[in-house]
Amino acid sequence: MGKMFSKITEDHQAFIEKQKLFFVGTAAETGSVNISPKGLDSFRIIDNNTVIWLNLTGSGNETAAHLLQNNRMTIMFCAFDGKPLILRLYGKANIYHPRDAKFKENAVLFKENAGSRQIIELAIDRVQTSCGFAVPLMQFTEDRDMLTTWTDNKGSEGIQSYWENRNQESIDGFDTEILRNNT
Repeated sequence: MGKMFSKITEDHQAFIEKQKLFFVGTAAETGSVNISPKGLDSFRIIDNNTVIWLNLTGSGNETAAHLLQNNRMTIMFCAFDGKPLILRLYGKANIYHPRDAKFKENAVLFKENAGSRQIIELAIDRVQTSCGFAVPLMQFTEDRDMLTTWTDNKGSEGIQSYWENRNQESIDGFDTEILRNNT
């Protein structure tokens, strides 16, 4: 049976900090629903009702496009080892690009990465836990370094070109504003 909370508790924080992977769910009013896995130590708890995560350059930019139209977001963590648990964070999100002061303010909380595309801030209005009894047991081996290597090899000009060619629109044709007045 799931339990609801109005904020992240100390137990929730301890669980979240142990996880190597989380999933982000967003949707615009129309078009595709997006669920995206995230890793690489890209998540931070700011306080009991605020979290941020570093959105790295990838093949699409669905989250950004969706948040511009509908700022609802769900973040989900699953225990793949140890005691079973699923934890979801529900709330409203803001997106910050490298051109924004809030991006610069929060970027220092993460390891520098050439592919840093946005920082997403979630104002949490509900936390839900559920059993996770059907989630398989899996063993973490290591983080993949392929994305970091790829972005390092592209360099800042290559990343800007990639954003221009591959990250300006969602798969449904929605604008992501990634290059709007980018400085």
